[in-house]
Amino acid sequence: MSTVKTVLVFFGMIATGKSYLAAAWARQHDCPYYNSDRVRKELAGLIPESKQAAAVDQGIYSPESSRRTYDQLLSLAAQDLRAGTVTCVVLDGSYQLRSERQRLQDSLASQARVLFVHCLCSEEVVRQRLEIRQQDPLAVSDGRWDIYLQQKARFELPVELGPDQLISINTNQAIDDLLRLLDEWLGRVSAATGAGY
Repeated sequence: MSTVKTVLVFFGMIATGKSYLAAAWARQHDCPYYNSDRVRKELAGLIPESKQAAAVDQGIYSPESSRRTYDQLLSLAAQDLRAGTVTCVVLDGSYQLRSERQRLQDSLASQARVLFVHCLCSEEVVRQRLEIRQQDPLAVSDGRWDIYLQQKARFELPVELGPDQLISINTNQAIDDLLRLLDEWLGRVSAATGAGY
C-alpha cells in the first residue's frame, strides 16, 4: 500500500477548538502547521499576540486581507508538498465558505489528498472559551462573541464533502480522545481508498 501526501484542514467557527486540536495533531505527526490568525498578522507586519479590536470585516479582517491570508495558507501548503520532504501539512482556519474549501481541493488535488476536520462545540462552551481567551495575553486569535455570531450567520455547512473527506468532531473532550478519534478515522479513510497512513 503506497503512502500518499495529505493536507488535513481543521475548520469551523471561532472558539470551536480547531487550533488546539490542529496544533496537537501536527505535533504528534511531525507535520508543518499553519494557522490563519498567525499568517494574517504576519502578512500585516504584526506580532501574533498583538490585539486587534477591529469591527467585523474591517482592518486586518477585511475581505482583502482575508483573501491574502487564505492565498498564503494555500501557497505554504503547496510549497511544502513540492519540497518532497513532508507527507502531511496541517491548515487551520475557518474555511467557512464551500467555495474556499473547494478552492483548496482544486488547487492541491494533484499533489495530495485534501481531508477536512470540522470542529464543533456548544455555544456555551464557545462563550467560555472566548471569555478565557480575552484574559490570555498570549492568545493569537481576536475572536469575540459578535464575530462568532457573524460567522454563524455566514457559515456554509460542509454538505459538499463525503465521509471519505470529512469528519465532524465535538471538541469538548479530552485531547487524547480527540486525537484517537481523528487517527481512527484517518485509518479507515486510508484503508478504504488504498492509501497509506
